[in-house]
Amino acid sequence: MVYFVGAGTGAADLITVRGKNLLEKAEVIIYAGSLVNPELLSYARKSCIIHNSARMTLDEVIEVIKSAEEKGKTTVRLHTGDPSIYGAVREQMDRLEELGIAFESCPGVSACFGAAASLNLEYTLPGISQTLIITRMAGKTAVPEAESIRSLATHKASMAIYLSTGLLKELSQSLIEGGYSEDTPAAIVYKATWPEEKAYLCTIRTLELTSKTHGITKTALILVGDAIAHQNYKLSRLYAPDFETEFREKRI
Repeated sequence: MVYFVGAGTGAADLITVRGKNLLEKAEVIIYAGSLVNPELLSYARKSCIIHNSARMTLDEVIEVIKSAEEKGKTTVRLHTGDPSIYGAVREQMDRLEELGIAFESCPGVSACFGAAASLNLEYTLPGISQTLIITRMAGKTAVPEAESIRSLATHKASMAIYLSTGLLKELSQSLIEGGYSEDTPAAIVYKATWPEEKAYLCTIRTLELTSKTHGITKTALILVGDAIAHQNYKLSRLYAPDFETEFREKRI
């Protein structure tokens, strides 16, 4: 059996209980060594065989899984954050289906939620934004034109932008061309929830300058939107005294 497990945002104790349990029973672990906190491997049994996928091709990953299955061993494929967000898991799953190998997924905490926790943010503030867009700049992997930063920026929603720290000049330009003002609040969060985390508030205009000033060139998440400033928002109707729910009558 193969389990695709989300490692969480970085801190070793932010993996899910289910994910930790799976690591403890795994006989083979293949982990994304360039991104996953190696402290998580301390949950593995001493006899577990561990592979670093940062040095492996897709074919090599599948071959390790296939070999483990032939020996009746349980494999954990440990991905950073949540596997469903930029995890390149579907291509692995398709190969496993072709081989008749059973697998399951275990979700994890994605970086945008770790970054929000670090900054005490709420992305969906009433009257400011009710939408969170998770996206990335086009780079080595193309992005559909309809999903370009410029196109998505027209919504002026909260935005979490992955895999784009090396393209901040282009990112700022695209965000402004799409409709955000250059003074829209932004943040750069480097290695959210890791011990070496660094977080800086800035604006869309100063994204590139902020990254250069603090030497951040990779492994950072870019947050954009008025919700980051958490000002001038409306109170939630959920707790209003004149709002009736299944569990609470109106108070006025």
